[in-house]
Amino acid sequence: MKKEVLVVLGSPNSPIGELSDISKNRLDYCRKIFTKGQLVLLTGGWGAHFNTSDKPHAFYGRAYLINKGLSEKDFLEFAMSENTVDDAVKIKAILSEPKNAKLIVITSDYHEDRVRLIFKEILKEYEISFVGVESSLDEKRLHELRKHEDKAINAIKRNGLYY
Repeated sequence: MKKEVLVVLGSPNSPIGELSDISKNRLDYCRKIFTKGQLVLLTGGWGAHFNTSDKPHAFYGRAYLINKGLSEKDFLEFAMSENTVDDAVKIKAILSEPKNAKLIVITSDYHEDRVRLIFKEILKEYEISFVGVESSLDEKRLHELRKHEDKAINAIKRNGLYY
């Protein structure tokens, strides 16, 4: 039987480690569906665009989920990634046996298409399902993020995926 791994993709936090609403939406969904026996793999190290604090983004996510009732033993090591492609590459390094793991990748609704494109290439040996958690962002910010995602997807389709 395959072990289910809930993969929560990183997103912004403040310079003092306060999680953004995007992060909390993803983590809250993880908590909502988590059942004993599953494992949680959090992504996110550092990057100018999402975390300039002194601890990796995944550290804050783990603390948040522990505060919501998970325990230390429910977590795999952090994927200390800098972006979405790096998420997939680092996850692959952590989960070395595709036949033993079923991934449930949790991201935001506006980000899901790009995640699906990247992960189906880099993690093609894995059984994967994707969850695009509904964003609570205002329409203006959501529009900006969707434009960014469209541009990134088009660049991957045009230039290929480099990892």
